[in-house]
Amino acid sequence: MRILCLADEECSVLWENYRPELLEGVELILSCGDLKPEYLSFLVTMAGVPLLYVHGNHDERYAAKPPEGCECIDGRAVTVKGLRIVGLGGARRYKPGPHQYSEGEMTWRAAKLVPGILRQGGVDLVLTHAAPRGYGDGEDYAHRGFQTFNRLLDRFKPAYLIHGHVHLNYGPNLPRQHQYGDTVVLNAFGRYLLDIEPKGLTSRKK
Repeated sequence: MRILCLADEECSVLWENYRPELLEGVELILSCGDLKPEYLSFLVTMAGVPLLYVHGNHDERYAAKPPEGCECIDGRAVTVKGLRIVGLGGARRYKPGPHQYSEGEMTWRAAKLVPGILRQGGVDLVLTHAAPRGYGDGEDYAHRGFQTFNRLLDRFKPAYLIHGHVHLNYGPNLPRQHQYGDTVVLNAFGRYLLDIEPKGLTSRKK
């Protein structure tokens, strides 16, 4: 399965200067948040495949105008095309507003996902906005990752955690990918193509 992963910044060749060949073979689109709802609505229309998303910390606009034709999995466990996915959007609370959480609040949100994870027999991919603590996050408070994500990875050992929030143009040579035990932690900033093989997972940037 080919998955298009998105976060934080709209890609011009997928929108204003649309190039349909970049969606060739894509079977699923995942958004990690902070993207214009019109952008997601456009992509789900052009691709004709499921688009799942979680909220970023700037996605209060979704309350009035959610992305059309897309499915919010924030705080949910779902199975799509045999892939077991859970979603935990939002970032650390650093100002008033929605989709921002303390560590304790995010721990409670993660705990509420556990029954759904157990019912579907585990999880293959965790979709978040913020990163796990120490693996692709920032040192400033607003971009600091959640330790509860690390505990979730320790317990269920998904193949991937895909996040956004930390823009890769914040600094030179910021890595897109980290390894946390059995889990690849992947920053989907901009766009990233993920190829899932029948007997494992591989990835490559496009």
